[in-house]
Amino acid sequence: MAPSLTHITQLPFPSLPFTQDAYDGAVSTENAVEANGLVKSFKKTKALQGVDLTVPRGTVLGVLGPNGAGKTTAVRILATLLQPDAGSATVAGFDVVTHPAEVRKRVGLTGQYASVDEELTGRENLVMIAQLLNMSLTDARNRSTQLLEWFDLTAAADRNAKTYSGGMRRRLDLAASLTGHPDVVFLDEPTTGLDPAKREDMWDVVRDIVAQGTSVLLTTQYLEEADALADDIVVIDKGKVIAHDTASNLKRIVGTQTLRIHPTDAKDIDATRAILESVGTAGSAVAEPRRGELAVPVSGQQALEKALRAAKTQKITLTEVALQLPSLDEVFFTLTGERNHSTPHPEEES
Repeated sequence: MAPSLTHITQLPFPSLPFTQDAYDGAVSTENAVEANGLVKSFKKTKALQGVDLTVPRGTVLGVLGPNGAGKTTAVRILATLLQPDAGSATVAGFDVVTHPAEVRKRVGLTGQYASVDEELTGRENLVMIAQLLNMSLTDARNRSTQLLEWFDLTAAADRNAKTYSGGMRRRLDLAASLTGHPDVVFLDEPTTGLDPAKREDMWDVVRDIVAQGTSVLLTTQYLEEADALADDIVVIDKGKVIAHDTASNLKRIVGTQTLRIHPTDAKDIDATRAILESVGTAGSAVAEPRRGELAVPVSGQQALEKALRAAKTQKITLTEVALQLPSLDEVFFTLTGERNHSTPHPEEES
């Protein structure tokens, strides 16, 4: 069976010889990915309406948005699977339209669903991809062994992929996208189908490859995933970028922090509640999110300091004190008007 389209996007296409002209097409830039004014329509559907994206080298850009917002369309253009109707983009210094083969040599792509050859073993899948990337058989085997260990697939390496669970196939698919040590990796909802422990393992993999200099564009429906991994976050809605900033700065859009205090002794609950009422924002009510803990919206650091002084004066000992920014989920709702339920499914864009 031929390799999947997902993985073909990163192959060097040996039948297309390297030329100096192709090399001369490279653009010197500090950014691994630059997209300017990308426009794409499918019949009457405007999937992208002038999207700008930038991924500095060695960083992670998180791309968030409701289903159908245009995230996957943008990734497909950057990975040379689609051509834009207007606008321009470079990846690893090469234009995605005029030098697509050069882009493909330098990127890895993992789509929304695992795409592996189920008739091959996990090891054979990775060796095949490595050899298509012009690695020697020895190097291909060594790289596959490294990736199988990295993704906790060593024990199943010599089983046919059709016997793998959905999560295992997903991890094999992710491993395949990293086979050629790509400069840029596009991860389109990469942890779909993974349990929480394997998701966190994948996060560690992303951190490791970024530490080695790889640049990552990550689309995700898991807002905590973007919070954990992304240096910057872009929010796309209806084909347009509606926000671009760090996670911390985006959280400030909601405009309110939450002060949480847990008194050590239950008899101090009422006194602690009175302190929080005095420092909370106007009209806010003190909540009790869990037994023995009190929380109230506040306007900033001064509220925390005032509450601590009051507790000290009243000789109230505290088990926990935290001043928290809003979650990205709250930011997402503020920006798009939609609640995210962390339930990924394919975008209906075409």
